[in-house]
Amino acid sequence: MKTYKPQAIPASEITPQALFNARRKFMQMAGGVSLAAIWPQALWAADKLAEVKKSAYSSAEELTPLKDVSRYNNFYEFGTSKDEPAINVGSLRTRPWTVTIEGEVKKPKVFDIDDLLKMAPLEERVYRLRCVEAWSMVVPWVGYSLAELIKRVEPTGNAKFVEFVSLHDPEQMPGQKAAVLEWPYREGLRLDEAMHPLTLLTLGLYGEVLPNQNGAPVRIVTPWKYGFKSAKSIVKIRFVEQQPVTSWMKAGPGEYGFYANVNPEVDHPRWSQAKERRIGEFLKRKTLMFNGYADEVAALYTGMDLKRNF
Repeated sequence: MKTYKPQAIPASEITPQALFNARRKFMQMAGGVSLAAIWPQALWAADKLAEVKKSAYSSAEELTPLKDVSRYNNFYEFGTSKDEPAINVGSLRTRPWTVTIEGEVKKPKVFDIDDLLKMAPLEERVYRLRCVEAWSMVVPWVGYSLAELIKRVEPTGNAKFVEFVSLHDPEQMPGQKAAVLEWPYREGLRLDEAMHPLTLLTLGLYGEVLPNQNGAPVRIVTPWKYGFKSAKSIVKIRFVEQQPVTSWMKAGPGEYGFYANVNPEVDHPRWSQAKERRIGEFLKRKTLMFNGYADEVAALYTGMDLKRNF
């Protein structure tokens, strides 16, 4: 397994805890007032995660500043513009929260979010995030390998795929009142992809619990795939025998495939994937096969035509 030396976080890029807490208190007092009018650059803050260890899986690249990670988001449940999620996520309630595990498993179970936080040691993993629109970030995610959860529920021999289902509640997620996608949001992985140690059950970033606009309180991060594969605000994980039809496959089957591996040789029908723009940089850079994780994951696709299985 290829390892990397974790990159230190510049102090100038970390929002002070006091400022985070002040913003959260302000949001509680603001009630139903429009944040776009009173605090357009609001960051939805949360608590510090304790005992987070650096991970050997981390990239050593320069981190994308927290202000960009928290304000430039794809989360259509809260709006289709990149700035809308950070403005509109105040309605999302992340406590109480449970995740139901069902389907082809020997031990189906409902996990409380606090149980998930305690299930395995938390690690900070600096992963590249590459989005299909050809922009990218480098984010210090916090969590542990999804395999830790999967082992506890014991998939049966019939389990070939894992489906992730996000929360469906238009009152909490106002973007769901529009027919942008068929709700709830659904994504999926092959079981061996889900079991790969790089696949992260993600509970935080920058040492804090996940901000709402980044998929709170629990999401998946698969760093070698385009960002839409990493389901957010997950409430159900299903183990199934047949490949699930995911939200973007249903919305645009000619544009969004099941695998969605980062592949500079397979263009989106409306733009090239050969280059990307790292948030905060002016010039574009060359897109790396599997987002730079080829040494770790290429063996998962031996013998597959990755242009056909896009």
